[in-house]
Amino acid sequence: MKTQLSNNLKGAKNIGATIEKRLNEIGVFSLADLAQMTPVKAYQSICKQNPDKTFPVCYYLYSLQGALLDIHWDDLPTELKTELRKQVEKEKSA
Repeated sequence: MKTQLSNNLKGAKNIGATIEKRLNEIGVFSLADLAQMTPVKAYQSICKQNPDKTFPVCYYLYSLQGALLDIHWDDLPTELKTELRKQVEKEKSA
């Protein structure tokens, strides 16, 4: 799948105002920034930045990956969703 590296989060698939705000808080201002950080690290940074909140994997992690691929988060292949969850769990236990 091809990664979309626009310079703008606005209008990117899966990125609404709330997710954009959260990304900006961790220093992500474009899809290129997100690609460089990776969706897994961005998701983890958002969670660490807001320890009092719960961020559902589907609304954040999958949405971030879907934004890079320009597809709705629910349309990510099951294997990719599984791999993303494994990466998050691996990082948690490290």
